[in-house]
Amino acid sequence: MSALSVTAAAPRASLLRRLASQEALLALAVIGLAIAVGFVNPRFLAYRNLADILLGNAYIAIAAIGMSMVIISGNIDISVGALIGVLATVSGSLAVAGAPILVCWLVPLVLGVVIMAAQGAVVAYLRIPAIVVTLGMMSILKGGLISVTGGKWITDLPQGFHLADLSLFGAPMPVVIMVAATALAALWMRWSPSGRAIYATGGNAEAARLCGVNPQRTVVMVFAIHGLFAGIATLVYATQLRVIQSTTPPGLELTVITASVVGGVSILGGVGTVVGSTLAAILIAEITSALVFIDVSPYWTDAVRGALILATVVADIQRRRRRAERGVRV
Repeated sequence: MSALSVTAAAPRASLLRRLASQEALLALAVIGLAIAVGFVNPRFLAYRNLADILLGNAYIAIAAIGMSMVIISGNIDISVGALIGVLATVSGSLAVAGAPILVCWLVPLVLGVVIMAAQGAVVAYLRIPAIVVTLGMMSILKGGLISVTGGKWITDLPQGFHLADLSLFGAPMPVVIMVAATALAALWMRWSPSGRAIYATGGNAEAARLCGVNPQRTVVMVFAIHGLFAGIATLVYATQLRVIQSTTPPGLELTVITASVVGGVSILGGVGTVVGSTLAAILIAEITSALVFIDVSPYWTDAVRGALILATVVADIQRRRRRAERGVRV
């Protein structure tokens, strides 16, 4: 029994070490890139620029937390950008209409959970691939938003609406929310039975079922949690703006997915951490800013983002193949 426990624990320990090294590599990349670009252009290391990188992209890191959970469960969501655009419009419209500020902040969270849970139910119980369901929802949200609002701008937002302008112990609220959300999600994924069920479902749904996990219920749960984080990301995004345009942020879903995948989340499911996705979101934002400071066309940002995705996916597939080969030999 003791030998069996040791044997079972060994792959788990190896996996944890690999994930830790992935996060350490991202942290070193963030620091190393800042130092390297700082040598070329010292203005890059100015407090204002570094603060802008964090403040302007905290909502992407928060959205990537939920996206990471969805991908770990073996699914994907490409409607998150459209959802954030819709939720920001709803929240801003309520604020301008004179609704209580707390209601303006809570409605995006509730709507995010409801919309994403509905998608999760379709994926889980009707067995329709997540990419198809979320592609359809993205079109519905984008088309519906433009049809209803005509793409108008929401102005005259009340001062109390701007949660992102607040600070806690001197730290800007977007950064506080990003760090707190990452830490709480990481602890929940690591230690709670529900969090471990997400890994089990994404790794092997049938094996998870035999171990007592309900894969359908887990998928609905993870989509609902993803909706909650999308709502929180919306809150940070919308309350940073003085004017909200009733459109969906272009390319946001790709940026969020990129942060998750580059952060070490396997596109095949079952592997990854939310800490890695947060660090990757910061790294991607840093790369975008760095290209400007070293006089490289910002159009290269998309190329770099695509290269990061390809490199990470290829590396993940190679690791899986090596582990499978070792398993066959054993």
